[in-house]
Amino acid sequence: MAKYKKFIGLGIAGNFALHLAQAGELEDFKNIITADEAAPKGMFPFYLPKAELEGTPLRAKKILQTYPLSTSNIKLPNATSKIQPEPEVALICELEYTAGKLSKIIPTYFGAYNDCSIRVAGAEKISDKKNWGEESKGLSNTLIKLDKFSEGGIMDTYAISSFLRRDNQIHLYGEDVELLGYSYFYEKLLDWMVNQITSQEDFGPLESLEEYFLACGNPKEAIISIGATRYTSYGEKTFLQLGDEVIIIVYDKKKNSSDDIFKLVEKQIYDAKNMSVLAQKVH
Repeated sequence: MAKYKKFIGLGIAGNFALHLAQAGELEDFKNIITADEAAPKGMFPFYLPKAELEGTPLRAKKILQTYPLSTSNIKLPNATSKIQPEPEVALICELEYTAGKLSKIIPTYFGAYNDCSIRVAGAEKISDKKNWGEESKGLSNTLIKLDKFSEGGIMDTYAISSFLRRDNQIHLYGEDVELLGYSYFYEKLLDWMVNQITSQEDFGPLESLEEYFLACGNPKEAIISIGATRYTSYGEKTFLQLGDEVIIIVYDKKKNSSDDIFKLVEKQIYDAKNMSVLAQKVH
């Protein structure tokens, strides 16, 4: 997992209907005006590689320079923190610049991602909830190569599902949903992300991303999580405890049903050729 230490890490807030309300974050974005009602609310950093923050006006918390990704563990900051997994799809992307300004995002792989978050009231920025140190995020080590990030491509038939194993009981944590259920996807999402990164201002829970890109020397690659999906009623009210296991699976619905996926989770045997699986033990 260390191979992504040079990648800038970004996430998207509000790209799946109802998730922000379930996560108790709708109020945070009440003053954010979007282009249309379905548009995501904004983007946030979760990791800034080798950022030069000293002597700059940037407001980035130093913790964002800590590499948070793990393929196998989630580390709780303390026993009383309310930590909640966020099942998502992550895109591995190449970045292109024109005259020093981001001009193109090219997704190359996709896979299961856990945008694990601290639920705290009154956080100044959404990024304050996203990185509390090592092993605070999750990315599958089995990623799926993209043929194209557009309609008619491989992602058309993929879905995401997530589970929590606690005391040897398996609970459906996030709804089983198709990736086409994202509010913004494919070319519409790419155009929106480039515009958001180059124009987003430091306002409310959001931060000036272009300044962060400059501080990081305009990185050539990024991990971008494209938004948390909806929780089940169980997931919405259940926070992590020591000994839990979080399982997030991105799979091809042409090859597996949701019942198939549940049975694989029960057996802890996964089909690495046809799915991206992230299984993290909580410690």
